Amino acid sequence: MPAPSKLGRRMRSLVREARGLRAVAKAVVSTQHPLLAHIIPMRRCNLACTYCNEFDDVSSPVALDTMFRRIDKLGELGTSVITISGGEPLLHPELDDVIGRIRKNGAIAGMITNGYLLVAERIQRLNAAGLEWLQISIDNVMPDDVSKKSLKVLDKKLQLLAEHATFHVNINSVVGGGVNNPQDALTIGKRAIELGFTSTVGIIHDGSGQLKPLGEDEKRVYGEMKALGKRSFTRVNAFQDNIALGQPNDWRCRAGSRYLYICEDGLVHYCSQQRGYPGVPLEEYTKADLRREYMTEKSCAPQCTVSCVHQVSIFDRWRDPQMPAPFVTGASTADALVQIK
Repeated sequence: MPAPSKLGRRMRSLVREARGLRAVAKAVVSTQHPLLAHIIPMRRCNLACTYCNEFDDVSSPVALDTMFRRIDKLGELGTSVITISGGEPLLHPELDDVIGRIRKNGAIAGMITNGYLLVAERIQRLNAAGLEWLQISIDNVMPDDVSKKSLKVLDKKLQLLAEHATFHVNINSVVGGGVNNPQDALTIGKRAIELGFTSTVGIIHDGSGQLKPLGEDEKRVYGEMKALGKRSFTRVNAFQDNIALGQPNDWRCRAGSRYLYICEDGLVHYCSQQRGYPGVPLEEYTKADLRREYMTEKSCAPQCTVSCVHQVSIFDRWRDPQMPAPFVTGASTADALVQIK
């Protein structure tokens, strides 16, 4: 297939921007629906980055009919954006159908991938399936013992995306624990912008998603990356300033409500780093569960570095103060909600 025309790309971009604006407007007006859900169709990954605790090398793909039921349930809850994550989602043999089901439910379809499996034909299939945005995290310029997600290995993949993708592409680089050369983040960010993508920077957290302060070189690179990221796809990242300084954030985490993480077993968790809470099957999740978690204070919030939850929660920072989680013996969910209110 020929590369998409500039007009075709521009039209897709305008439609995508309009859908995004509608999602933002809905988020401001209503607090009764999830803004973002990460869903896992594949826990297995073709890489083994030493800092990552979100993969294995044995899991089978989640069955397509199961994925459909979960996506339909997210649609019933009114979810605005559904992002496919992993593991490595491109290993799922029916990924295009999963993307199509997200779009059928009216949600914005995104994906996070390591990029290794991208070729021109695969990118074109993602276009046809209706993917709207994609993120690749690149950890270093040259592969090392910590991560093989390097610019050297992935640059040809990025060139293919620049040529063929009609969806938005964001390249995320990282600073923090395990990254040998903080300057690599700046090199990666500049390359992303050169290719027409947006660029963001993340701060690597510890194994439970908690704060790990930056060193002086890392702080300098973070500052340069923040200036570089004026075209960033995710501009709401002021919380990272405190993280870079090793200081806690005072915010209202809405995980379990405005943000949902659905693992391969179909359970709803606060995030990828706090799996087990609330641990309710998605098929049983209700508006009452959303409201409970919306109003519940999370003890891990001050030291949290999980950027997607911070960014989603910004919509409700100014309203609805939270209370500590209720621990009432024998109380039902409805009872707990009454006490929270």
